[in-house]
Amino acid sequence: MKAIVNVALKQGVLDDQGKATHHALDTLGFKEIIKDVRIGKQIILELNSTNEEDARAEVTKMCEKLLANTVIEDYQIEIVG
Repeated sequence: MKAIVNVALKQGVLDDQGKATHHALDTLGFKEIIKDVRIGKQIILELNSTNEEDARAEVTKMCEKLLANTVIEDYQIEIVG
């Protein structure tokens, strides 16, 4: 079983990487296409669990304790196969 965790800064938290990337894309000619850019991270975990509910609970604990800074970041968990 695999867990995919997407972590991104909460709305309202300044995203310096996103701003820099937005500026670079503007400079490359994509100014009219791009409204905003937010940068996040994706963590893929291979799990030993065979129970989706248990796996989600354990990955949630991982996010709360280490994988995400819940003060400034949100996370989403997807359990696959």
